[in-house]
Amino acid sequence: MLKSQEIRLGAPEMDSLRLGMGWKKNDLSKTQILIESTFGKSHPGSVHLNKLVEVAIKKLTTLNASPSDYYGTDICDGQAQGHDGMNYSLVSREIIANLIEIHYGATPFDGGLFISSCDKGLPAHLVAIARLNIPAVVMPGGVMGAGPELLTLNQIGTYSAMEKRGEISKEKYDFYKENACPGCGACSFMGTAATMQTLAEALGLTLPGAALLPGSSKVLEEYTKKSSEAVLNLIEKGITAKDILTREAFENAIIVHAAIGGSTNAMLHIPAIAKQLGIEITAEDFDKIHRKVPYILNVRPSGHWPAEYIYHSGGIPFIMSKLKKYLNLNVMTVTGETLGENLEKFNSQVSYEEITQTKKNFDKDSVIYPIDKPLYEGGSVSVLKGNIAPEGCVIKHSAIPKTMWNVTLKSRVFNCEEDAFKAVIEKSIKPGDAVIIRYEGPRGSGMPEMFYTTEAIASDEELSSSVALITDGRFSGATRGPAIGHVSPEAASKGPISIVEDGDLIEIDIENRTINIVGTEEGKLSSDEIDKIISDRLKYLKDYEPRFKSGVLGLYTANATSGIKGGTIY
Repeated sequence: MLKSQEIRLGAPEMDSLRLGMGWKKNDLSKTQILIESTFGKSHPGSVHLNKLVEVAIKKLTTLNASPSDYYGTDICDGQAQGHDGMNYSLVSREIIANLIEIHYGATPFDGGLFISSCDKGLPAHLVAIARLNIPAVVMPGGVMGAGPELLTLNQIGTYSAMEKRGEISKEKYDFYKENACPGCGACSFMGTAATMQTLAEALGLTLPGAALLPGSSKVLEEYTKKSSEAVLNLIEKGITAKDILTREAFENAIIVHAAIGGSTNAMLHIPAIAKQLGIEITAEDFDKIHRKVPYILNVRPSGHWPAEYIYHSGGIPFIMSKLKKYLNLNVMTVTGETLGENLEKFNSQVSYEEITQTKKNFDKDSVIYPIDKPLYEGGSVSVLKGNIAPEGCVIKHSAIPKTMWNVTLKSRVFNCEEDAFKAVIEKSIKPGDAVIIRYEGPRGSGMPEMFYTTEAIASDEELSSSVALITDGRFSGATRGPAIGHVSPEAASKGPISIVEDGDLIEIDIENRTINIVGTEEGKLSSDEIDKIISDRLKYLKDYEPRFKSGVLGLYTANATSGIKGGTIY
């Protein structure tokens, strides 16, 4: 018997209440499907999702199921930039996942269709699916197209810094702002939104080819119909999230992450999803896998092309087909078949090419590189450890010049991003500096992105290949350049980053995966001398006074794990 019908037998008021919603008597005994969506008139990634909800409702109804649509609107990281709104970003993942748990726990359903597009909404859906362990399919909301001259939103941070420095006119800057988002869908670069759509497919929770579809196309609706059918198939076969989200599936996601040069924010989300199933995914897992997987996707922010070109070059199945020798092909997926079977069938289908609006004047091999001629041999991110980050920290090494792989820099310390950004713009940061931004971790301020400061550095020719940013905060998926984040333990937890002083010498060695304080203003010191300095400074460090003492940020900052462990509150 279906779960919904078992619960219904013991809840005599349920039928009455559902009939009061407009249901018919025969709807009560049908398979009950929860449709969760982040729809809201909140940003381009979610504003169009109700159309997909309506398509799903219609399709499920024709399949003799009873769908119910529920909503947990997500926020936009882009609109949260530049003010304290960014502090709410990561915690929103936790709250949306909790809300879905409440929706599903309070009312009986047999399975779910999850429709979302962006940075925190889609990871929240994945966390909830894993936590609830239900038959579920994720339907991503696609990506927007690029603007004039392949303009994409990730370039606006650069143009903002250039305008502040007087390098471009206000009129030119205004033109860029007015044309960077020409339509609905997630931002058209391999930021967190596009990364998590891709990884949802790599995990086996979306239909093959469903990630990164054009946000304004009818193809999204066709995949929504197929996804609706897939949910019912999972229920019939008794396949739940636990059958799909195995350790091997998470390894597949990390393999794909390495190949696409995915956002470092995935290193917050993948461990959080796995944790729901009792599977521990560590930063070291990312580092180990990235070392052996080639980076092959030439897409912004690290590459040239907007993200919409992934679809026109063959989509995620094409990328995964290139990675077959690395992937676990026997894992189960939402099709009810294995990944290997999916890739064989997808490659033999003509329908994908038929619905592709072919772009001219570009070479597909310039978007998705051949596996034997990659952009870089060793993935795209590294995990560094040392006396400034005993638990670890993260850097996207594919986005920085080789000249920055082994350097010793002089620290300039800031206790919030705003002060650091001002220092960069006002030219008080000099080549050879290490910009330290602390108290921006999960327990400090909610772990906001350091986007504007990283863009200010990366867009300055004098600083882009000579200055590093080191923080216990995190980065936008649009970040490029020498940025090291998720430093753990964080400053608010009395991690060593809290006692770094102006003039301290910071050695970064990406090849050997180390990051250490190696000296002070007086010069380099022995490791024993440095250990004593760190110990003495920590001894006199005062306890951190929480910035937020009430509300959702008070709850989050009091309970969150470190960035290197996913920044979760459960």
